[in-house]
Amino acid sequence: MSATTERRTRSGEFISYLFRLCNQDKGSAARLRRAANPATEYQSWEVLGSFGIRLDNDVERRVHALIAAGLANSRAEKNGTLTLGRAIALSFPEGNASDQARARLRRLLACDSAQEACLILRPLLTLVQSRVPSALDYERLLNDLLWFSDKTKARWAQQFYTREAREENGL
Repeated sequence: MSATTERRTRSGEFISYLFRLCNQDKGSAARLRRAANPATEYQSWEVLGSFGIRLDNDVERRVHALIAAGLANSRAEKNGTLTLGRAIALSFPEGNASDQARARLRRLLACDSAQEACLILRPLLTLVQSRVPSALDYERLLNDLLWFSDKTKARWAQQFYTREAREENGL
């Protein structure tokens, strides 16, 4: 099994685990909802640690905590297919033509690390979840953050702008 396939499998298992847990145990779901806030993140450590997340690794812990909090706060019952870039565009009535949407995307693309991206994503996920009925692809977002790079940012920008080009061409 390749490293990429192994990553996807582990991320998929983590997302499935979170959905099962949130549906079965409301107390755990409540603790996970607090995981996005650095001051209360420790309340999710039991859940993260039981899945084998290295709590002493700041990046791994914070990325998984953000995804867990986002998933626990969502109304989704299973992992969706909506990409992050597309979700940002859909959060505004004008889509990717919105100055606010572009500003949010630019701020996210200016991040230099996964930890910084997590700080920016925390309120952005709340915004997306309040305005977009479709479920995010949490597994993809988890992998994007775990392997955060310029390619990740380029992919988010492509997802954000692609729809506009298709609509202009009548597709």
